[in-house]
Amino acid sequence: MGPSGPIFFSRVWIDAREDRIGIGEFFVSKSPVKSRNIISPPFKLVSKFSPTGDQPDAIKQINENLSQEVRYQTLLGVTGSGKTFTIANVIEKQQRPTLVIAPNKTLAGQLYAELKEFFPENRVRYFVSYYDYYQPEAFVPSTNTYIEKDAMINEEIDKMRHSATKALLESRDCVIVASVSCIYGIGAPEDYFNMMLFLEKGEKISREEVIRRLVQMQYTRTDVEFSRGRFRVMGETIDVFPADQDARALRIIFFGSEIEEIREIDSISAATLAKIDSCMIYPTSHYVTSKSAILKAIKLIQAELAVRLRELTAEGKALEAQRLEQRTLYDIELLEETGFCPGIENYSRHISERTEGEPPATLIDYFPDDFLLVIDESHVTVSQIGAMFRGDRSRKQTLVNYGFRLPSALDNRPLNGDEFWQRVGQTIFVSATPGEYELEKSQGIVIEQVIRPTGLLDPAVIIRPATNQVDDLLKEIRHIIVSEGRVLVTTLTKKLAEDLSGYLREIGVKSRYLHSDIETIERMEILHGLRRKDFDVLIGINLLREGLDLPEVSLVAILDGDKEGFLRSKRSLIQTIGRAARNINGKAIIYADVMTKSIKEAIAETDRRRAKQAAYNKEHSITPRGISRPLPSLVSETSINILGSKIEIPRDEADRKRLIEKLRKEMFDAAAKREFEKAAALRDSLNGLIDGVLKSAGSDSPL
Repeated sequence: MGPSGPIFFSRVWIDAREDRIGIGEFFVSKSPVKSRNIISPPFKLVSKFSPTGDQPDAIKQINENLSQEVRYQTLLGVTGSGKTFTIANVIEKQQRPTLVIAPNKTLAGQLYAELKEFFPENRVRYFVSYYDYYQPEAFVPSTNTYIEKDAMINEEIDKMRHSATKALLESRDCVIVASVSCIYGIGAPEDYFNMMLFLEKGEKISREEVIRRLVQMQYTRTDVEFSRGRFRVMGETIDVFPADQDARALRIIFFGSEIEEIREIDSISAATLAKIDSCMIYPTSHYVTSKSAILKAIKLIQAELAVRLRELTAEGKALEAQRLEQRTLYDIELLEETGFCPGIENYSRHISERTEGEPPATLIDYFPDDFLLVIDESHVTVSQIGAMFRGDRSRKQTLVNYGFRLPSALDNRPLNGDEFWQRVGQTIFVSATPGEYELEKSQGIVIEQVIRPTGLLDPAVIIRPATNQVDDLLKEIRHIIVSEGRVLVTTLTKKLAEDLSGYLREIGVKSRYLHSDIETIERMEILHGLRRKDFDVLIGINLLREGLDLPEVSLVAILDGDKEGFLRSKRSLIQTIGRAARNINGKAIIYADVMTKSIKEAIAETDRRRAKQAAYNKEHSITPRGISRPLPSLVSETSINILGSKIEIPRDEADRKRLIEKLRKEMFDAAAKREFEKAAALRDSLNGLIDGVLKSAGSDSPL
């Protein structure tokens, strides 16, 4: 039972009777999701820099192409040429919601930090997979091994995903930076929107009804740990910690069956931050849906189960039929009782009432029709978009064949390539080495940006024999360390990266390795550690290529450069060489006994760019200068353990101060009561919190 009339909150209002969305006195649209014209603040680019070098021409050409309704175009921008700044200028000019897709979480985090700095007054959000660890459900027929789904969810990233979809539903001044996981299915925006709870001061609604609605949205009632996605009840007061918030919670105070007051409160101290007239509370999951939709879905699941059991029985697969029936009936029972079950996404086709084969709703469906798409490092990202569907389909088909899932589970999937391109409009491919696919789609519309605002040239490339490459590399490393530089080394295998890192440490060279087995958050910390000079040499494989912004790196060493293949192709070599392009003393050494075609082409392209850059510098009397860039804060803060509960370190400095003071007070109170074990545990948590803040800030004082 929802509100009966218009509800006003912040800038947006909704009339539940007529399903309208608007702002102030303005009626906007019948649909809260597509084709809407929500009035929003304009994009406002904030930067002390102005476009220079190739940037003004690139910005002008891209905007002209967009105004002429060119659907695809490519920005060929070298490392350090300010591609992100160019795109930010385009976004400000276009004033359109923008989706930026990066090939991995590391690059997405870097882009998010940069764009958030460029648009501090607008809604820049981060949307990547919220799994720190993910083992998908699978079955291996050859060994008769069933692998249950196992995952570790990063609560901070989950919060940011909710913040992203919330921003898209409320406003147009949105830049969403995402990884390729944005093409995976999530709940339909209409269902997510309709499940939101809107409350207004003076509204006639009982406390019990609000509690019921919160439970429907999968909020958990608690009397102990008040954290994101939970609520607590104290007499005539309900405190709710919204799914999209860091540290601010809501306090709803009732007088009988009427809301007397709504406050924003500090989630730790419960101090009142503001009194507000209305609020909106979003579900804790994108898969939340109404009870009526669940009941409809159950009937569809039961019908599909009956058909599938007949098929399996006819094929003589009694074991598979029994397995499927037992699992599905258990899921149905959970759905009837709680409205949710583990693996509910596998029933998403029935919950959203899609037809067989119909693609699921994704983040793209939360955008208005006129959004702008930017694909960063397109030579990698585009191929990922096409490959996601095939890998997912193969795994799920095996589960269906052996009775672990209903056939409808196949429609819980990412978009395939054709579906993706049908759902996006005007697109800008961004890469220093664009691939054939994007060049073909762009039909020759390629804007080149090779002049750096700093006047830096592409690094000089040196070829040395692969024989005794490690000994030669060690000499170079010692020279770089003396000059306060950093070194990136690329190897062909994970084992070689680990072994080389271990060898360097044994002889006194501070080094780390980085590859796909390292968890996402730790990768960011390792990269920050290299910049802080916690160590001098970083050794990796493919993660050291695209987009990493490491201005302190003055040497890139490519081991076994003549081993022709994906990791030593022309495109890979150019990208790897570019990691040293942000340092005035940057150079690249390729260790190779044979001059392969890829090496020759990579050197030729690098020399072409160097010549163009040098000519521009001479013509405009530019003296190259190095880049000095402060360390950005990590996208996801670390967490600490407080008396057995995992608590995220707040991102806001004021919130961190409050948490530190709260822990200090509790520690002294416990000591005064002679609860020394508790006091010691709080002391350790307090020290861990301060250490985490110091590490994140890279300074000697957290406050």
